[in-house]
Formats: sequence, structure tokens, C-alpha cells
Amino acid sequence: MREKSKLLFLLCLAVAVVAGYMFIELGPNWDYALPRRAEKIAVMVLTGTVIAVATVLFQTVTNNRILTPSIIGLDSLYMLVQTALVFFLGSTSLTVMNKQLNFGLSLVFMVAFALVLYKTLFRREVQNIYFLLLLGLIFGTFFGSLTSFMQVMIDPNEFQIIQDRMFASFNNVQTEVLVASSIVAAAIFLYLIKFINYLDVLSLGKETAINLGVDYDYTVKRLLVIVAVLISVATALVGPITFLGLLVVNVAYEMFRTFKHSILLPASALVSVIALAGGQILVEHVFSFSTQLSVIINFVGGVYFIYLLVKENRA
Repeated sequence: MREKSKLLFLLCLAVAVVAGYMFIELGPNWDYALPRRAEKIAVMVLTGTVIAVATVLFQTVTNNRILTPSIIGLDSLYMLVQTALVFFLGSTSLTVMNKQLNFGLSLVFMVAFALVLYKTLFRREVQNIYFLLLLGLIFGTFFGSLTSFMQVMIDPNEFQIIQDRMFASFNNVQTEVLVASSIVAAAIFLYLIKFINYLDVLSLGKETAINLGVDYDYTVKRLLVIVAVLISVATALVGPITFLGLLVVNVAYEMFRTFKHSILLPASALVSVIALAGGQILVEHVFSFSTQLSVIINFVGGVYFIYLLVKENRA
């Protein structure tokens, strides 16, 4: 009952923050402003939910609370794709300017990379998860190096286009892209239901899960694919937010202190929505658009990540 009360509190707080964003300083032109704010809120809810769910799944599979799905290099690959498009095609290319086409291309590249990585990786039987993390770090560094190389050589005027893609933005998402992202996310969530009952057991560790009858390799492979698709959708939709998942999921862990994923998944999603909507209120009404929401999230998340490292080291 206590857990349900906390969930209800988070739900009420999320509704309050969302309502605050919708109606604070709405002004007389509400018929113009309200639909655009509603679209931004829809993007925040979708992005926050998929990142939170993906991070919970990833930490469950790896059995480590200080890891984030970004470690497998998807954020770096997204920036490489955006930079390569401008570098080879130019900033006025249809592929760069058309948001639907850009979204689809980015999503295909990131999901394809994750699938190839998993397919190659899981041919081995020993330490697959740790080898995956190591390869993710290597590929992330490699993609980052290629991106930096092309950015140095690119025209300064065209670099501004890439610079806009470096930070997550909720301001210019088109309705068609939002609808496509929602359809993909909904399909993945429906597929995830099949594995919900295994998550609590997986959190006990590989050996325990196998002893309790879980087909570990089959389940983990599919959960990692789900994670890759969800993170790819969020990144292709708004851009990279590296530390959001790490921040909101650990806040949910601290609030509920439970292994039950039936509690952790909705709690993490609600905390994520609160963080994004509350952060956007700060960006628009306190900082007057002088900074990006992803900068605030990554700063707070980075500080929290250091705190978790120090805490784990002391433990």
C-alpha cells in the first residue's frame, strides 16, 4: 500500500508539473500557444518514458545501477550520422532538412548497429554482457573520433546545423515524427509485456535466473534489442540525453527500494516526465531559453553519477 501511495504521489506531481508547463504565462494567444505546448509535452512524455524503461531494463540485465544504455555507443552513432549527412550531402540536402526522413535514417542506422553488435556478440558464451559494455565503449570512442574529424573539416556555417543536433531539443519536433515514434514505442512496449514476468528474476543475477528456469540467453538478447530500439527512438526524436535515464531510475530506486519491476517501471517513467517538464519550465521561464534542457539534465545527472561512483566505492 505504501508503494501505491508513492506512485500516486508521483502521478499527481507529474500531472501538476505538466499542467504548470501548459498554463504558466500562457498569455492572451492561448489558441496558438496551447497546442504547441501540448505537442512539446507529448514529446517529453514519450521521450521520458522510453528512456526510463530502457534504462531499467538495461540495469536489470547488466545487474548494475550505475550503467546507462548510452554506454553501447548509440548517442555517439547518432552524432556521427548527423555529421556525416552534413559533411557529405551539405546542410541544404533534403535528407538533412526533412525531419521525417532524418528521423527514419537515424533510427535505421542505430537499430541496425545494435542488432549487428548483438548478433556478433552472442555467438560467444562467456561474459557476453561485459564484452558488450567494452565494445560499446570502444565503438562510442571510435564514432566520437570520426565525428570530431569531420566537424573540424566542415564549413563553419554548416557546423551550426550539426551544433543544433548535439543537444536534445523539444522545440521543433514535427507531428509526423512524433506519431511515427509513438507507433514504434507502442509496438515495443506490447512486445515487452511478454518478458515482464522474468525481470524480477533476472535482477537476482544470471546463475539464479537460470536455476529458476529462465531461458537466460534468449530473454537477455530480446531485452537488449528492446533497449536498443527504445533508446534509438528517443535519440532520433529529440537528440542525445546521456544521463537522463541514470538520474531518474536511481531516484526511483531510492524512493521505492524494491526489486519489483511492476513498481520500478512506472515510477521511473513518472520521475522522468517530472524531470523533463520541470526542466523545460526552468529553461523557458527562468533561463529565458539561454540554455538547453539537455545541458541541465546532463549536468545534474553527471554530478549524480559521480556521487554514485563514490558511494559504490565506499560500499
